[in-house]
Parts: sequence; structure tokens; C-alpha cells
Amino acid sequence: MTRQSTEARDIDREREREREREREREREREREREREKERERERRERERERERGEEKRKRERERGERERRERGR
Repeated sequence: MTRQSTEARDIDREREREREREREREREREREREREKERERERRERERERERGEEKRKRERERGERERRERGR
């Protein structure tokens, strides 16, 4: 094998390794985007749960106040 063909083969191999590294970096970025979406979804769910709890406590407080007013009559 000539030196030029060996160098050309080495260059091709290095380019292929670099393409594979870039594909892996892209896969990792995609995994990170998915993890971020999941974290955001969980954050929104916790926020909804918190709001539902606040609404429930507010209704219970209002009902308690109403019952006290009615008993006070």
C-alpha cells in the first residue's frame, strides 16, 4: 500500500470517527432536551397540584366561615 493511500485511509477513518462523535453529541443533546421536557412537565404538574390544594383549602375555609355565620344567627 502506498503512503498516500495509507494517509487517505487514515484521513477517512478520522473523518468517520468525527462524524460518529458528532452523532453521539447530537443524541446526547436530544436526550437532554427530553429530560428538560420531562422536568418541565413534572414542574407544571406539581404547580397544578399546589393550586388544586389551595383551591380546596379556600373552599373549606369559606364553608367553615359560612357555617360559623349561620350558627351565629
